[in-house]
Amino acid sequence: MPWNDNANPGPWGSPGDDNDRRDTPPKRPQGGGPRGPQRPGGPDLNQSFEQLQRRFGRFFGGPGGGLRPGAIAAVAGVAFGLWALSGIYVVQPQEEAVVTTFGAYTRNEAPGLRYHLPFPIERVVKVPVTSLQRVDIGGAGESDVPQESLMLTGDENIVDIDFSVTWRVSDADQFVFRLRDPEASVKAVAESAMREVVGRMPLDAVFGQRGQVQAQTAELMQRTLDQWGAGVRIVEVQIRNANPPQQALAAFRDVSSAEQDQASAVNEARTYANRVVNEARGDAARIIQSAQGYREQSVREALGDAARFNSIYTEYRRAPGVTRDRLYIETMQRVLARSNKVIVDGDGASAPIILPPDIFRPRSQAAPPAASAPEPEVDVRPRARAAQ
Repeated sequence: MPWNDNANPGPWGSPGDDNDRRDTPPKRPQGGGPRGPQRPGGPDLNQSFEQLQRRFGRFFGGPGGGLRPGAIAAVAGVAFGLWALSGIYVVQPQEEAVVTTFGAYTRNEAPGLRYHLPFPIERVVKVPVTSLQRVDIGGAGESDVPQESLMLTGDENIVDIDFSVTWRVSDADQFVFRLRDPEASVKAVAESAMREVVGRMPLDAVFGQRGQVQAQTAELMQRTLDQWGAGVRIVEVQIRNANPPQQALAAFRDVSSAEQDQASAVNEARTYANRVVNEARGDAARIIQSAQGYREQSVREALGDAARFNSIYTEYRRAPGVTRDRLYIETMQRVLARSNKVIVDGDGASAPIILPPDIFRPRSQAAPPAASAPEPEVDVRPRARAAQ
């Protein structure tokens, strides 16, 4: 059989029309004859693609080679459904969504499953409104940024301050539309506010009154951001480090040590002054109280003597003789009780008078009158009779 004889198709078939080969898949020869050559590596991908293309052609192809209207509607419906479903979104619990229509603000959405008109009609910007954010000024950790931390105080000294600002979003729509770079804006406002506060205070106040510096800085920052309408709430301003510059650190330490020594000496002097003053005040109070007691005693004794004299005078006016004798007897008893002499009236005495030996003892050796025997009575009646 010649090689160019097309009448006999041979075991692989006869060369026919290409369209017939595309429409009708090749048939395997019956029987046990030889098979056509097979391509190594699996199925024919070109053939599979051609079959898929023919199926889509039969589905979309209409009369005259155009597209079918039903196919166009199905494709358009699927595309519209996917486009409409693209507007579904979820707002997390810590977020708040800002919806814009063609770039203009429309509304805010709370957390949950939400829907907006698909792009390009509406867009959604999610803003974290409950989480706290922090910005560091002057460096973070061991790194230092002198351009941010070096500041001039009110008494023309230089101080190196590193501080942090904690803030959160208070108004989502203002935050989205008013701030292009929120962190940079908050950082710039914080640095400006801290420089203004430090510039009004002396160096000692900056070191010793950190709480006041932090409060004034936070208040000034909040006032500035509110004027901008930034939608940011300052939670806290915290000074991490406040030191003099490294070049003058040794001199500042010497000054601080001298100030501490001065304060210690002043405290010691004040302690000594307080002790001496308190002792002097105590002595003065004691002297004053003693003088007041003596005055009170003297006044009361004088009042008592005057009252006693008035009572005696009253009795004397009632009975002058009796009162005079009583005064004489009491006076003689009081005087003779302190004397070692014994006076005896000899008028009318008929027998010798025997006196006890204790009478002649010195009063200093004798027992006290209250604890010894009763004093000897002195008979003054004859003298009284003689006086009458």
